[in-house]
Amino acid sequence: MKLLSKDHLPAYLRLMRVDRSVGTYLVAWPALWSLWLAADGIPPLTLLAVFLVGAFLMRSAGCVINDYADRNIDQHVERTKNRPLALNEINAGEVLTLFALLCALAACLLLFTNTRTAALAVLAAVITTLYPFMKRHTHLPQLVLGMAFSCAVPMAFAAVNDNVPYVAWLLYTAVVLWVISYDTFYAMVDRDDDLKIGVKSTAILFGRHDRTLIALFQILFIALMIAVGLIAQRHIGYFVGLLAAGILFIYQQISTSHRSRDACFGAFLNNNYVGMVIFIGIASDYALFNPLTVTE
Repeated sequence: MKLLSKDHLPAYLRLMRVDRSVGTYLVAWPALWSLWLAADGIPPLTLLAVFLVGAFLMRSAGCVINDYADRNIDQHVERTKNRPLALNEINAGEVLTLFALLCALAACLLLFTNTRTAALAVLAAVITTLYPFMKRHTHLPQLVLGMAFSCAVPMAFAAVNDNVPYVAWLLYTAVVLWVISYDTFYAMVDRDDDLKIGVKSTAILFGRHDRTLIALFQILFIALMIAVGLIAQRHIGYFVGLLAAGILFIYQQISTSHRSRDACFGAFLNNNYVGMVIFIGIASDYALFNPLTVTE
């Protein structure tokens, strides 16, 4: 019996969420911020390619293992009931094979980095694998997801400079807070279904204080990002990017005032623009004040 079937390729692509790229962007933006900060400008093009491809592969792998973990509950949740495994379009063995293949491809990218980066990548892979199973044991799976997504930060610094300075861990903490905030919006979409089937999340833990606590995490994120900018001796472009991010956070709070599913999902998606404006701020700041030659 074949482990993977070409006839099931459309289902595999849906399993990987290739048709929903926002998740890849949310992994990639902190990696891009970190590469520019670590390189003090435009990073080596090889590393840029490694981290962009790696963001796609590991986000895809995370989606695959998530659907494996949720294979017995997705059919009971409105948002997930049409996923390939929930519809029995593919079997669990195919899912695990695809997950292993994606991880193997991501591991090949480490040949272009160094030992420190590889060690951090292994840690990221372990946390990514554990994340979907946390929903049964803790109300803080969003924290675990944040820890996984944020691993791109120290990895980028390690890849560029073979060390992870204090500012990298400050940025790591900021990204964890950002992930918790936007993934709580995401969890708010499923809250009613999750309560029925016993799945845990920060949306359930926070209850009626959800938007208030999300706002707190967003404020702390901006505060830590300001600290990162000051330590990195950045200029106006960087801080204009943070101002734009703050405006987007205000929009998210206003748009979710009634907590409708569509509004909460929209607020989650809007965080792609948060990542984008911060990156534009960082890149433009370096282009204006630290112009460097691109290296291979």
